[in-house]
Amino acid sequence: MTEPTLLIVFVAALVTALATGLGALPLLAVRSMSGRALAWGNALAAGLMLAASVTLVMEGFELSGPRTIGGIVLGVVAIWLVKKLLDRRGEVSLGDLQGADAAKVLMIMGVMTAHSAAEGIGVGVAFGGGRPLGDLITLAIALHNVPEGLAIALIMVPRGASVAKAGWWAVVSSLPQPLLAVPAFLFVLYFEPVLPVGLGLAAGAMLWMIFSELLPEAQEEAESSSIGVIVTLAFAAMMAATLLLG
Repeated sequence: MTEPTLLIVFVAALVTALATGLGALPLLAVRSMSGRALAWGNALAAGLMLAASVTLVMEGFELSGPRTIGGIVLGVVAIWLVKKLLDRRGEVSLGDLQGADAAKVLMIMGVMTAHSAAEGIGVGVAFGGGRPLGDLITLAIALHNVPEGLAIALIMVPRGASVAKAGWWAVVSSLPQPLLAVPAFLFVLYFEPVLPVGLGLAAGAMLWMIFSELLPEAQEEAESSSIGVIVTLAFAAMMAATLLLG
């Protein structure tokens, strides 16, 4: 097996980013969503994101518990400030989306972009440990990114975005992966200490999004019991996938 090169690292991280767009494909079968179906979609996205955040924290703790915790706090503060900024701006637009829908999509995009930045550093650091480790981490992240793309699509499509646009924005949210993987590979000794902070930051932002936005909105349109079942099953499925890839 050849040693990792800059091109190999970049292409590997680009593959993980493109895999995120595949998550939007299941919504091609959905033409419209009722209020209850939207609530279930929010619950499914919340469960997937909850499992992703737990995985990020576990990975961060293996590197540095204190830095991971610091990242979690930083992530919560950052996403809270973004929310306050969007509220002050009043009417927000993103393509065809307007108002509260656009604001929610912008926040989920910011959360997933922070997540992708941490994963991009992870890919670069992994390749710094050799080609076999880099290939394994790339495969794991690529497969892991598909349900994360689904989480993004579940937020965007019911609010008026097309499946193609949702897939495109899912890929855009993952572009930090190829952009940061190469620098992290080149300067692994400098990026490795930052990795647990990035993992914690992404987890903290996702946890805020789950409990502040997705679940309260879901409970407006569906029973708490059904929301709980969907969140739990989505969490279990995502954790099972993580276990199989580990």
